[in-house]
Amino acid sequence: MTPIVQVRDLHVRFKGERTVYAVNGVDITLHQGEVLGLLGESGSGKSVTLRALLRMLPPRRAEIRGSIQIAGQDVLALDDVALEDMRGGVVSMIFQEPMLALDPVYTIGEQIAETVVRHLGVTRAAARKRALEMLESVRIPSARRRLDAYPHEMSGGMRQRAMIALALSCNPKVLLADEPTTALDATVQIQILLLLRELQRELGMAVIFVTHDIGVAVEISDRIAVMYAGRIVETGTLREVVSTPAHPYTRGLLASTVHGARRGTRLEAISGAPPRLDRLPKGCAFAPRCSLAERVCQDDEIPVVALAPGRGARCVKLAAAAPAPA
Repeated sequence: MTPIVQVRDLHVRFKGERTVYAVNGVDITLHQGEVLGLLGESGSGKSVTLRALLRMLPPRRAEIRGSIQIAGQDVLALDDVALEDMRGGVVSMIFQEPMLALDPVYTIGEQIAETVVRHLGVTRAAARKRALEMLESVRIPSARRRLDAYPHEMSGGMRQRAMIALALSCNPKVLLADEPTTALDATVQIQILLLLRELQRELGMAVIFVTHDIGVAVEISDRIAVMYAGRIVETGTLREVVSTPAHPYTRGLLASTVHGARRGTRLEAISGAPPRLDRLPKGCAFAPRCSLAERVCQDDEIPVVALAPGRGARCVKLAAAAPAPA
């Protein structure tokens, strides 16, 4: 089956007084109906990767190299009109803070209706009806009244639901979610996650869900890609990555997370800090923080070691244990 999203050797760097190497050779394969959790610390390049997929980075400062194919289209080759058609129509995005993403001078209904008119070509009346249907589908109370509400008149949880309604209003094939539950309290967070998962299954969308929280990734993902210093260091199914993490960084993330089995025990924090992206070290970027690092880790670029179909990690320690090619 042809992937709905196929990214190969994606590089993003920001030019200025210093060159920042934000994304460094990322590969992503996503099939229709699948949810990929993109997991990592702040500053690992997750959000930049999502924005690169929609070419939302400032063109004067950001240089994008590699290949991005979405729904059979070469994103990096699209002209401005085709790119606008793709955004919202084929691929939609949910942002981390809806108060910054929603326009404060237009009502929620106007913003959803405008998107529907632009991509589906229907009348204003039909677009408003569609906006109401979407607000009802994301379970906003008193949806008809909320059509005429402004973003500041809604709570954080309702704004996030409205952002989801806006993103899904034109039936996109791919949804990009950039930490959409981070600013919400725990109760609202789980409601939004369950709602997103239900809508994703109902609509059959492919989703890339960015998060720094392994607990959130477990709730929403089918597969996990762990990102560090602009590289994906481990990929696999949710069960594989959580039950048998292969990369030392993934093991560190899991060990530093509070859960029931660790109640009353001391957390094993990852020592040190992520590297500066304008001064990336040679070899494995995690080596300065890794207790298992050897000289070879800091000398050469570490390739992905294939552990099983669709399963791999960037670590020299895995090479000896990797299965031989068929």
